[in-house]
Amino acid sequence: MALITLRRNFCHLSDFRIHGALAALRNHPINHVHKVSKEQLHPWFCSVQYEPFRIHFHHACYKKFHLQNGNELHPVGEPAFSQVHDWNKFEQNLKNEDEQIFYRRLNEFTSSEEVLSFIKTLETLPDAMAAGALQRICEVEKKGGDQRLPKEILESSVFQALCFQFEREPSQLSNSGLVTALQALIWLHVDTQSSLVLNLVAECQNRLKRGGLEVHDLCVLGESLIRLQGPGCVTLELIIYQLQGAKLEVFTPEDIVALYRILQACAEKVDQHQTFLNTINNFSLSIVSYLSPKSISQMLTALVVLDQAQALPLVIKLGKYVVRHIPHFTNEELRKVIEAFIYFGHNDRFFIKALERHVAAFCLTLDADVVSKIMEYCSRKLILSEPILNAVAETFVSQSEKLSPSQISELIEPFGKLNYLPPNAPALFRKLEHVLFTHFNYFPPKTLLRLLHSCSLIAHPPVNFMGKIFSPFFLQKLQGEESHLDRLSMAQLTQLFLTSVLECPFYKGPKLFRQYQVKSFLTPCCSLETPMDFHLYKSVMIGLIDLLGARSYFASKVLTPYCYTIDVEIKLDEEGFVLPFTVDEDIHKRVALCIDGPKRFCSNSKHLLGREAIKQRHLRLLGYQVVQVPYHEIEVLKSRQELVEYLQSKLFPQNSTVHW
Repeated sequence: MALITLRRNFCHLSDFRIHGALAALRNHPINHVHKVSKEQLHPWFCSVQYEPFRIHFHHACYKKFHLQNGNELHPVGEPAFSQVHDWNKFEQNLKNEDEQIFYRRLNEFTSSEEVLSFIKTLETLPDAMAAGALQRICEVEKKGGDQRLPKEILESSVFQALCFQFEREPSQLSNSGLVTALQALIWLHVDTQSSLVLNLVAECQNRLKRGGLEVHDLCVLGESLIRLQGPGCVTLELIIYQLQGAKLEVFTPEDIVALYRILQACAEKVDQHQTFLNTINNFSLSIVSYLSPKSISQMLTALVVLDQAQALPLVIKLGKYVVRHIPHFTNEELRKVIEAFIYFGHNDRFFIKALERHVAAFCLTLDADVVSKIMEYCSRKLILSEPILNAVAETFVSQSEKLSPSQISELIEPFGKLNYLPPNAPALFRKLEHVLFTHFNYFPPKTLLRLLHSCSLIAHPPVNFMGKIFSPFFLQKLQGEESHLDRLSMAQLTQLFLTSVLECPFYKGPKLFRQYQVKSFLTPCCSLETPMDFHLYKSVMIGLIDLLGARSYFASKVLTPYCYTIDVEIKLDEEGFVLPFTVDEDIHKRVALCIDGPKRFCSNSKHLLGREAIKQRHLRLLGYQVVQVPYHEIEVLKSRQELVEYLQSKLFPQNSTVHW
């Protein structure tokens, strides 16, 4: 019965030929016509509770619509037509195929003027169709970005006639026509205190109290009242109560999504509705395959707002259908989908593959906010997707002037975090340097610090900007009104300073004041290192004891004077003998054993993260012999003897025996 459903189902019919539709029942007596009309008219028009409502159009009277209800009213300024003649025309216009073609034609129009011009050609118009015309006007105006109707539309005689009939006899409207008309008028920003809107709202409330509205009508009314009066309106509680009492099996997929939107608007009352939400979440698993891309995006957004962490099975199933719909999402819909996946921690390789294809094909046309959200998703889930990163790098080089400082940071930071240099890295960093030189003062201090720090992670130290960020002026801006600088910013500054010392020996600019330096990069809340995997460490420790002969020949979690924490340190003298870790003299070489668990790599990859890559790079520059022991090499070893042999080959590749 719903208007939207009709438009969806009948969008492929042939052209509309309204003038050939009026040609039957001309010789029936009046009583017979009434009988036929009640038997054959569609249920959305002939309500059980209300008399039929129709708008009749008269070409000779300045194209005005007039209400006809039985024998009560006749067109003004024109001879009255016979009841038989009117009913004949009316019933012919309500043939099923004409109803379908009406919505087909309505959907083809791209402006309000076209809709109203089309309405002027009709001789009769049922209330549901009239409401559908208002709704189509609403849709085309929303697509144009206008918040209010143009003056010429508001003053149009056809538009005023439509509104006049809805205002004059709301009690004669069908349920569908009533709620659809109210919805359209609210979206069209018609004066909410006008008698038109007030009368429609009052009629809706009366029918609601009598329990006369179906599920779809309740959903439409609920969303309309939220927009009109806010989520706190008392009537909304009654609507939700009646929806809770309905069987979910009678809800269409669109109704379920509308129900989520209604509950989303009342997110502060989620605890009261949680039992109902649990039922909806479980039921929604059965309708996911019927949802449109827009509906999937809206459902995921509602699950985020309502914090439905327990609905992960629904999120996972929605994710499977997201893969199919990626090319069909709008920019905003795709952004919300990815935002939901970030929120719920959802990661699916098929989704990544589909996203890679989409970004590679359309990256230059995607909104910057969508590209930023995609990069945030890859960064948070530690997904090293070369197609996405390469496409984003190309986009940045060609469109950097269109990006805001925050968007630039969101696009560049993942390259550092994921330790990835795209093929066009030279052009990328030249463009970035140009943007920073041109707009340096427009970047928020913390955003700028994160951006420059991410560049240092991938061995591109921002040497031309270090003097600025180490200056007292910038540090004061970075601190703002706080009594002290936050720990993470201090750690990033310290690592940048260490980078300037180790990787940029030619840098002679300002140094970072000691008061802004940290002593360790490994801290619980804001670490620039990944803690050691305990279970992996235990396995390696057993092998080291067997290899070296005693626990005293190596130290664990050693904090260096350079802020880095070494997983395992082994000291060697000039002849290659292993020294006890308590010895501080005659040390010729220090071996830094990096026991790299899965969290130090990109997801499902053997590619180190940027924070681990810079740590190992700096340790080598500081004179350490860095030995990497990755988890994926340890996992394939089948025996303790194999582990010892593996560690010996890693630590002493040139010696067949070990001395201690």
